[in-house]
Amino acid sequence: MKYYLLSVMQPVGEPPAPDLLAEIGKNLDALNQDLREAGAWVFAGGLHGPESSTVLQPRDGDVLVTDGPYAEGKEMLGGISLIQAPDLDAALEWGRRLALATTLPIEVRPFVGEAGER
Repeated sequence: MKYYLLSVMQPVGEPPAPDLLAEIGKNLDALNQDLREAGAWVFAGGLHGPESSTVLQPRDGDVLVTDGPYAEGKEMLGGISLIQAPDLDAALEWGRRLALATTLPIEVRPFVGEAGER
């Protein structure tokens, strides 16, 4: 089995309405249960907004610490799922299901040395 990162790309701004958020949560719980039953689940979790981030950058032999996101954008990393899958096609199927559960774009990326290079 190879490891894949499924990144949830969330728009910056207002969160979804509470009723939609509850439905998404229910869908995610069901998907995570399916991942566990299939032996594919490793870890999953949501992230606080980019305003909660701290950036550490090497500078002249030291490390500069700044508040806020590393890069500004219209989308942010809103959550991740780390899964095991036999191949990219299987990982893409889990990513498809995650996109439907969250109603958001999902980026699927293999770990270096785990799933081969493209």
